Amino acid sequence: MEEKKKFKLVSSKKTRYLLPNILTLAGVCLGISSIKFSIDGNFSLAVTLILFAAILDALDGRVARLIKGTSEFGKELDSLTDFVSFGIAPAFILYFWELNKYGKLGWAITLIYSVCCVLRLARFNLTKIEDSAEWKNNFFEGIPSPAGGLLVLMPLIYELANLNYELEIKQFTPYLTVLIAILLVSKIPTLALKKISISPKATVFLLLGAGIVFIALLFYTLETLLIFGLIYLISIPVSIIMYKKQNNKLEKISDDNHEDIL
Repeated sequence: MEEKKKFKLVSSKKTRYLLPNILTLAGVCLGISSIKFSIDGNFSLAVTLILFAAILDALDGRVARLIKGTSEFGKELDSLTDFVSFGIAPAFILYFWELNKYGKLGWAITLIYSVCCVLRLARFNLTKIEDSAEWKNNFFEGIPSPAGGLLVLMPLIYELANLNYELEIKQFTPYLTVLIAILLVSKIPTLALKKISISPKATVFLLLGAGIVFIALLFYTLETLLIFGLIYLISIPVSIIMYKKQNNKLEKISDDNHEDIL
């Protein structure tokens, strides 16, 4: 008597690929929803959804590597999600909030940002790092799209935070949008922190720091985003210095080895 085959939506060997892709799809839903809420004028919720999309984007890749669920499909899906959530959604939010006041120029700036984001993602997918330059995995070329999506929203976040500093930051929105677009496609090294090892002794302090950040985001979401945005901008010159030092060090070692061979 033949044994009945059990119906399976996916192979048992493939189930580990589902969770990272579900997180990725949730991110794209958040990005699209943020556009909808920006059209409705609910910019606070729109910014919050972009933040959640960025958190999911940070998690899906790490979860995939942790459970060995990485795949070419997941990589392509992640890039498409990043383009929607951090290339299109933030640009549309800014357009409905401020850039539409500049007419055709505002729309052109919106398109420039989105085009730069998709170019940045295409270059990232094609970038291959040799084993001899493994240290470069700790750096991105240009700023990553999630960081760009949040940085470009800083004028809006400042307005929503209602900080009484009497600074007219809104008028800098077009210039900041173009600047972030250029940084996306630039080759400026920025910290990725993918291969940073953490001492077991420092784990408790890391968890404490993560808890403090979570609490700050929970109760002071907009203010915390502003602080992290400023910290990230300040870290860019630091990243350049670190990259150059590491690169010069390895070039010197390579030259010394070449001289020894000769």
